[in-house]
Amino acid sequence: MLLDRRLFLIASPLALAACTTTQGPRVSGVLPPSVDPQFLKMYAAITDEPFPVPAVDLSEIDPRFLRQEVAYRSPYQPGTIVVDPNERHAYLVLGNGRALRYGVGVGRQEGFNFRGEGTIARKATWPRWTPTPTMIAREPERYGPFAGGMPGGETNPLGPRALYLYKDGQDTLYRLHGTTEPSTIGTMVSSGCIRFINQDIIDLYRRVPVGTKVVVLPATGAATS
Repeated sequence: MLLDRRLFLIASPLALAACTTTQGPRVSGVLPPSVDPQFLKMYAAITDEPFPVPAVDLSEIDPRFLRQEVAYRSPYQPGTIVVDPNERHAYLVLGNGRALRYGVGVGRQEGFNFRGEGTIARKATWPRWTPTPTMIAREPERYGPFAGGMPGGETNPLGPRALYLYKDGQDTLYRLHGTTEPSTIGTMVSSGCIRFINQDIIDLYRRVPVGTKVVVLPATGAATS
């Protein structure tokens, strides 16, 4: 009963400008025995959005990267988002030693990752994606065609929501956002942004206002990709 209550609370909301990979999602449709059936409801298709948000194939994702409330001791105030790139988790601090934990994908190498403290200065639904000048210079054939940006939609790599990370009033070009590749959650794959399962970024978007503090812990390099 306690697990069911927590899952209900988690599923009900409380109130890099570019990150892509070349890896395509795998589809098997088989739910591992270790995954609680309640997660099927949490990660079901969302049908009341401007664009489709498909159900998540949970066989592609380690259950430890699915959204859940956990014990979490932190020096940060309730409402803070803490990203741990080593664990591939993001925590929304709830207070009283608890947090909502989300599985995330992070930058594929240390130089691609933001670290330190920032602020969510902007929120967007079905955001436009524009590769950074650095990305275009690094891979012009891949990113050059999108220099003018890609409108929001089901194939947009930012997914249905984006939270824009600023530091000292300046856009860091890093985002917390959805993904078209849920199978990459729990890995080091992005160009530096923090990617979430689409259902999870929609959930987080509803819970946090503009002005929310974000802390990205340093990557130690100890975790595997």
